[in-house]
Amino acid sequence: MPPAKKRTRTYDPDRIRTAALAQFANVRDAVRTLTPEQFALPTRLGEWTVRDLVAHLGMAVTAVHRALDQPEPATADATPLDWPFRTAANSSAIADFTQRLAADHPDLDAYLADVDDSLRTLLAAHPGTRLLATSAGAMSLDDYLVTRTVELVVHTDDLDAAVPGLDIPYDRQALAACTRLLADALAVKAPGGSTEVRVPPYAVVQCVAGPRHTRGTPPNVVETDPLTWIRLATGRVAWKDAVDEAKVSASGERADLGGLLPLMA
Repeated sequence: MPPAKKRTRTYDPDRIRTAALAQFANVRDAVRTLTPEQFALPTRLGEWTVRDLVAHLGMAVTAVHRALDQPEPATADATPLDWPFRTAANSSAIADFTQRLAADHPDLDAYLADVDDSLRTLLAAHPGTRLLATSAGAMSLDDYLVTRTVELVVHTDDLDAAVPGLDIPYDRQALAACTRLLADALAVKAPGGSTEVRVPPYAVVQCVAGPRHTRGTPPNVVETDPLTWIRLATGRVAWKDAVDEAKVSASGERADLGGLLPLMA
């Protein structure tokens, strides 16, 4: 997948920091309520149990710690929009690391507390402009926190799906950032202006090659809610299933996005 060529959306650094910390706090609150039986439940992520998934949520945050431990790159060569297209290449290493973490931290509540404390310390000590070497390339700390926020939202939904009745709340800014980044990623993958994808209240993008819409009602429109969009973009839900279950409204000959999804897995 080529790197993003479109103008990159900007995210307010203070809001992103607040959103990432708030969503991580929501996860921590939920993890405190889990029983041993619930930690052993399967998830929709292959062989991972809930315990593995919780460990991975901590790992997604400590990626900031590991990046800050490395020498600072000379220049930035990536943005948050590059990240969704580069996650699959690291999936095997991520899975191995996650399961080792789960085995090494029997008290996951204490582990997440340590992660939270250390993240707050690091964010207070480093400017958002500090460059990090990440799996997607060199980007600023502020930009990398956008990707961590997406990870937290996506895996919060995975945790909710695995544990019936858990119902973890979503920080509004975190959900907005996740929705927008994945919508923008679709516009990068399928550049054009023939189809309008609406994910109210957070995102509207134009995509798919073809006649560009200029006024009135677009001839090709896709509309869905934020969580359904996130599940589609990350392969948690198939396009056909979402359409059949009326989770997605799609009208027009270029409104079938099935061949473009998922964007990341």
